[in-house]
Amino acid sequence: MSGLCCVITLWRGSCNQWDCDEMGHMNVRLYIEKQMEGLAAFSHELAMPHAFREDAPSTLVPVDQHVRFIREVLPGRPISMNGCVVSVGTSDAVFYQELRHSDGALSAAYLTRVAHIDIKGREAFPWSTRARKALEAHIDTPPAEAAPRSFDPYAPTLATTDIRIETARELGIPMIGKGIVPQHHIDVHGRMAPGWIIGRVSDSVPNLLYEWRKQVAEAAGGVRMGAAVLENRLRYHRWPKVGDSFEIHTSLGGTAEKTHSLVHWMMDPDTGLPWATSQVVAITLDLDARKAIPSPPKMLEDLERLAPRGLSL
Repeated sequence: MSGLCCVITLWRGSCNQWDCDEMGHMNVRLYIEKQMEGLAAFSHELAMPHAFREDAPSTLVPVDQHVRFIREVLPGRPISMNGCVVSVGTSDAVFYQELRHSDGALSAAYLTRVAHIDIKGREAFPWSTRARKALEAHIDTPPAEAAPRSFDPYAPTLATTDIRIETARELGIPMIGKGIVPQHHIDVHGRMAPGWIIGRVSDSVPNLLYEWRKQVAEAAGGVRMGAAVLENRLRYHRWPKVGDSFEIHTSLGGTAEKTHSLVHWMMDPDTGLPWATSQVVAITLDLDARKAIPSPPKMLEDLERLAPRGLSL
């Protein structure tokens, strides 16, 4: 690990019982909530202390994000977040953030490309000279242990206009989630908070995989079944407001003995355009041994039928 990286402490706290899901570990929504709080803390170091206030003229929003979940965070465990800037563009920047346990073990690593936007028009515009200097002063290289494994966080992706709800419907991709954005899922600037975007996707996956995972666990000797995401790449295309509707369509991205990849499209059924898209690598989890359960070949064949391939980022 080199010089500046991880010197700046962005957040420090612990995992509460109510931060955890049915697996007994911190829910993915909370990982993103803490990442966004850390980003807000970083803004105070970057000559932009106003960025996450209600009356802010401009702010920082995530555009493309890669998250690696490396070690579980359990209730009552202290955790800290540090970070650095990876690169700076004209009106965007890539931030590295990490969560570590009190013994120094890496829990999660984030690479997030953020856009500098004006609040009213939601358009990107260049950094001020002062902000650019502050950003460049915090540039460093993330530690090797945090490097992405399953996805290239900078790989080319589909244009927003090429992601249409009709594509998912015509391919027979199952709709696993549906809802309306409620008031308590909104951030200070009136848009759906990033943590709730990943949270609503996560909440929808059991509609696709609950019974399948039960069968995987039964094939492994009837162990207690859970699930965990190992890696996630998210793209934030547009930002829903209170009352906006969404549908989540999920396709298979790939399979291996112990892992499976899913592609999620969180779509706006009123316009046919995406709110957000993501690709995850996940496991079926033995809740007692806290390790991945291998999937028999037949179960992988069943997964191909449950979630037909066809979607991509």
